[in-house]
Amino acid sequence: MARKKYEEQGENHDRWLISYADFITLLFAFFVVMYAISSINEGKYKVISAALGNAFGGTTAAQASGAGQSIQLPNPLQRKRTEAMRRERERLTRLAADLRTTLAPLVREGKVRVTQNSRGVSVEINASVLFAPGDSTLQPESVTALRSLADVLKNDPHAIQVEGHTDNVPIRNVIFPSNWELSAMRAGSVVRLFVDAGVPGARLTAVGLADNEPVASNDTAEGRARNRRVAVTILSALPDVTTEIPPP
Repeated sequence: MARKKYEEQGENHDRWLISYADFITLLFAFFVVMYAISSINEGKYKVISAALGNAFGGTTAAQASGAGQSIQLPNPLQRKRTEAMRRERERLTRLAADLRTTLAPLVREGKVRVTQNSRGVSVEINASVLFAPGDSTLQPESVTALRSLADVLKNDPHAIQVEGHTDNVPIRNVIFPSNWELSAMRAGSVVRLFVDAGVPGARLTAVGLADNEPVASNDTAEGRARNRRVAVTILSALPDVTTEIPPP
């Protein structure tokens, strides 16, 4: 029998299109990944890096970081926290300036001090401006100054802590068995005036600290006079950062 002749197939000149299409696909995928990395956070970067490493049989960024310097990407949460801290400091700085202007006559006389720290803004008022010795009733001449202070604070959203402080000279009478009661009642008197002046009561706290937080030496009359004070603290709205200590 005669053998069948098979037609010999000619050379395929279009095979390069397959390689070219693969190259274009990989190039497109590369640019998509580069664009995504430019706008994602570190967690998404690690996911993409791991996927690419598994696909191409290479090492991921997390594995390569041991051999070289790790890639540090911006943390959006940290940026937001930093921006919030900056805005809060600016708000408190403006508030402190308003309080200094409102209480300028007493500030110049040294009877009021306005300070700012990480806790917030503190208005320290000498007790001689507010109360008679050994008393917790506000003197009439002090009401005007406290109402001016309340006018600045009533539209401000921050929480306010009013602290009463005394010197270390003991007091013991029918009304005040100790400096604890005297300091607490003085703080309460200021809080009641603030509420009457329009400051929301939910934002206010009265604290009596007696002679436990002196700002001057109690060995002199001047130091004791400085320690007898009421401190109105406008508390920062930023939460305290608490670090949990692991068990031993």
